[in-house]
Amino acid sequence: MTTHKAPPARLLDLTRSLRRAGRVATGVDRVELAYLRRFLQDDVPCFGLLRTALGYVLLERQGLEGFLARLEGRTPWGRVNVLSRLARSRPDAVQRAESDVRRLALTRSWRSALPGMLRREFPNGFDYFNVGHSNLTDRVLGAIKSAGGNIHVLIHDVIPLEYPEFQRAGSVKTFEAKLRRVSARADRIIYNSKDTRDRTERYLDAMGRVPPGVVAYLGTELPRPDISALPQGLPPKGPYFVTVGTLEPRKNHAFLLDLWEEIGPAAPPLFLCGSRGWNNDALFARLDALDVGHPVQELSGLDDKALAALVQGSAGTLFPSLAEGFGLPPLEAIQLGSRVLCNDLEVLREFLGENAVYASVSDRYLWIDMLNQWTEKPVGAGTKTLFVGPDWDEHFKTVLR
Repeated sequence: MTTHKAPPARLLDLTRSLRRAGRVATGVDRVELAYLRRFLQDDVPCFGLLRTALGYVLLERQGLEGFLARLEGRTPWGRVNVLSRLARSRPDAVQRAESDVRRLALTRSWRSALPGMLRREFPNGFDYFNVGHSNLTDRVLGAIKSAGGNIHVLIHDVIPLEYPEFQRAGSVKTFEAKLRRVSARADRIIYNSKDTRDRTERYLDAMGRVPPGVVAYLGTELPRPDISALPQGLPPKGPYFVTVGTLEPRKNHAFLLDLWEEIGPAAPPLFLCGSRGWNNDALFARLDALDVGHPVQELSGLDDKALAALVQGSAGTLFPSLAEGFGLPPLEAIQLGSRVLCNDLEVLREFLGENAVYASVSDRYLWIDMLNQWTEKPVGAGTKTLFVGPDWDEHFKTVLR
């Protein structure tokens, strides 16, 4: 096994976190945050690269600490400055975030000047980490290589290529172009599962180059459940079910709606915890047509503590997803003591093992049978679980050794 010897500095791409300022963190967002926290904990010199509407910003340790404080809500975002007002198409939260990172910057550059900035600031080489699938452009990757950097990319999945019918218009070509650049330029790829590695390397092989790779399961940082953070009236008194994730086609929420229609008026409450996504107009129309008081309800914008409380107190957490790269929500649900019923995906079996119940979404009668059993014998909050999922220490032992 090849041992990775890190150059004296680490450069973490934080473009995704910048662009998503002010929004509820997704699983990929949380991975980028985990890398930021870890790099700040270590003694190795660390920096952040962020692409703004007007060029690139480089943050050193103090700037990264300030950026993290804002992402975590410990420090409010500042006012929009004159430069950010030039990018009127950006949401207000992103304009404020871009204004702040300019204030926190060690240095900045126009797009064409990025190679020179990197060579100047990192004369002894550096490791560039991109874990958010953002900023994987020819300009950035070319600048990294020309400045003597090593490129490490975390691939979460290749679902856009496997299930193009589930994607936003134009996103499949964009993703394929990113993967081709990774194939050509990456020094190493980090995979979140063996399944993701196998699937990705088939595409990379067809693209002409398979960079060296390593599998490192993602860690989990469970929030402390806080039932008082839930909206009034929640949780309900009787048994209920939850599903967690953006309302996008591959998450297969329509399957759950079908089940609840089949169960009928006696069906227990089902909470769809996630924001509305893309390419899902048929599902949204069905949800909008539901009567007030229908057992299926949407819940978006819950903070981590409230969501953890809702999951922990449920009769079960449901994941009929058609494809996953890793699947943090079912992993976290099990660790919170919730029973998990999920589609029979190889990647979920890889790290959940026998701790979940697997049922193909082609067998709706098995799903209904399990729902009825769990409704009759609900599991309440505080249920103990012996399952211990992967942690970030193990992840970084693999990635940073």
